[in-house]
Amino acid sequence: MSTTPNKIFIARLLGMDVFDPLGDRLGRLRDIVVLKQSFGALSALTGTAGQKGKEPIVVGIVIEVLGKKRIFVPMTRVTTIESSQIICTGLVNLRRFEQRGSEALVVAEIFDRKVRLTDGSGEAMVEDVAMEQRRNGDWFLSELFVSRAHETGGLLRRRKDTLIVDWNEAILSTDLEPQAATAFVENHANANPADLADAIHEMNDKRMVEVAHELQDERLADVLQELPEDDQVEILSHLDVERAAQVLEEMEPDDAADLLNELSDAQREELLHLMEPEEADDVRRLLEYEEGTAGSLMNPVPIILSPEATVAEALAHIRQEEISPAMAAAVLVARPPLETPTGKYLGMVHMQQLLRYPPSELVGTLLDSSIEPVSDMSSLAEISRILATYDLTIIPVVNQHDRLVGAITIDDVLDAILPEDWRTYDDGTPIRKVGRRFE
Repeated sequence: MSTTPNKIFIARLLGMDVFDPLGDRLGRLRDIVVLKQSFGALSALTGTAGQKGKEPIVVGIVIEVLGKKRIFVPMTRVTTIESSQIICTGLVNLRRFEQRGSEALVVAEIFDRKVRLTDGSGEAMVEDVAMEQRRNGDWFLSELFVSRAHETGGLLRRRKDTLIVDWNEAILSTDLEPQAATAFVENHANANPADLADAIHEMNDKRMVEVAHELQDERLADVLQELPEDDQVEILSHLDVERAAQVLEEMEPDDAADLLNELSDAQREELLHLMEPEEADDVRRLLEYEEGTAGSLMNPVPIILSPEATVAEALAHIRQEEISPAMAAAVLVARPPLETPTGKYLGMVHMQQLLRYPPSELVGTLLDSSIEPVSDMSSLAEISRILATYDLTIIPVVNQHDRLVGAITIDDVLDAILPEDWRTYDDGTPIRKVGRRFE
């Protein structure tokens, strides 16, 4: 096997592209598989110190292919590991990866775990793990990149030190569990929902569900909207049914409808029955539309005002924290009733327009009637063309009676037209930022 270099810190590999010999992209690397029975000092099974040369053997890699499906590729098929890509040879089995009892996943099961250092200096947290290639071509886990905090100075300030230790210089015993889900949630309290979703997606199912249980309903709803469908269903199916309904209430109606579409008819009806009637009604209306139509993509609760509302009232609605930037780009004006489906749709007022007029001005005098609404039966292609043609971030949706039934934002369209694994095509930067380096 040709590899350069022969010792690699695994966090550096996460998210890296994996190619076949012809240069076709297979997917992205998500984890490393090792044999449990080869565990030495860092053994969750024995908790005993290991011997040099008994480090865990790497048997393969886990690749995420199109559709967020994860497959296994043996290390015997990996021919090249470079700073920007991994190359495999031979046929690849596209069967979904299923972890065996004798196997352990480095990222999911060793990263973020506490170890006890054999020199008596205390405990540390595993930030990264190095794997190294022997002369016979086998790969094994050789070093740990760990961090530990200690108090310094009279004010008991805490400082974080990092160091690299040999695999056999640390012990993971049975009484040292993975970082508690509560601690993980606290450490990621300020993380963007999309970034937190990426971190959760890297976890095994058990860990993912544990973290989900610790998140507040609103926070969990935000994260679910950023996760692939398989992860959404896995988490929702492990929640108490009443809590699952509460989380769905916190989600955007169109996202909640998409998630419910992945469940069985019985599960869907049970959850809708437990949701607040108003939220459930919004979701039910979306579920009636055929996939790919404007009705299936829209948010049924945009900002809707009567023509007698003032600019001050419109800006107050836009400033609400729960309103997304795309949805806040305009207010939609209609005759009462103002709940969808509304009375006759009149037009829209862009946020920039609102900023140019005094607070007492009526929104009915500022309507942009040049932008025609789309029908709730319009196709995705038609909606995309309109948004692009008029440089819009939001477009109103009306039914056959010209009543406003919702609005579609640019992010709704992007979610629909991008490939299923679009989140892995962002900038290619691996999720973890500590210890990513080659030696």
